[in-house]
Amino acid sequence: MPYYDSNQNQRSGSGFFGRLAIGVIIAIVGWLMYMGQVEENPVTKEKQHVSISPAQEIRLGLESAPQMSREMGGELSNSDPLTRFVQDVGQHLVDSTVAKNSPWKFQFHLLADTQTVNAFALPGGQIFITLGLLNGLKTEAELAGVLAHEMGHVIERHSAQQMATNQFGQILTVAVGTAASNQSTAAYQIAAVVNQAMQLSYSREDESQADTWGLKLMESAGFDPYAMISVMQTLKAASKGGDGGGMDIFQSHPNPDLRMKQINAYLLKNPPPTGLSQGRQLSSVIRRSNTSDRTDSLESIFRFPSR
Repeated sequence: MPYYDSNQNQRSGSGFFGRLAIGVIIAIVGWLMYMGQVEENPVTKEKQHVSISPAQEIRLGLESAPQMSREMGGELSNSDPLTRFVQDVGQHLVDSTVAKNSPWKFQFHLLADTQTVNAFALPGGQIFITLGLLNGLKTEAELAGVLAHEMGHVIERHSAQQMATNQFGQILTVAVGTAASNQSTAAYQIAAVVNQAMQLSYSREDESQADTWGLKLMESAGFDPYAMISVMQTLKAASKGGDGGGMDIFQSHPNPDLRMKQINAYLLKNPPPTGLSQGRQLSSVIRRSNTSDRTDSLESIFRFPSR
């Protein structure tokens, strides 16, 4: 008959409950930390779970910008007409909207990468667009839409929210892993996947919020928000297979078709006034920049819309 050690079984059981108790304590501490990280957004006035202050966001963005630029192949200099063009379109958006009264320090960068179609924002207001995306846009309004979308991420403090959420998710992953130690690695892996899925879900919501902000900022600055539809069509054409690639549930961003549907729904519910501008054709701006020995004044290259 097999030997049965009841003491060993009891020790194993007590060890499991001990690890479970430690895991629960870790989870509770993480939850209390997350719930304590609440600030009022200075623009939206909504309560948000954020892990850093606006001043820390600005500092983090400024410190991260040079490294981000290097990783993306560098950026065009501030003296380049195209860089100044992007900067002035961005500054027009800031000066003409609620962004002007926000604490964020918006700065706009044109990355020299012609192969990548992308734009993104760092915490605090550092906004980047690649030359590859700029070359694919048709009008000033489309460029304004891209920059305004990224400004929306900054205004909504999405980076700060993600930091707080990621921190809480990592603590929960450690808690589950601690409780399941010596039992099965499956529980730890499941917790990690759930945490990842939670972050992706937040990211999809963030993109929708940023699109809405982009439409609002464009309208306030005198640009036709319907130009954002053309931006989505450009992104769709540049995406793998023309449909965003992969299953939507595992994408970090909604696919362009979904975003176009959401944008159209917003504009149908909130029709913009007539007389808003598409601005000038970017092809003429880029062509002139490339053939004018890069010495033309910015005023001779483009003219901003007026309300």
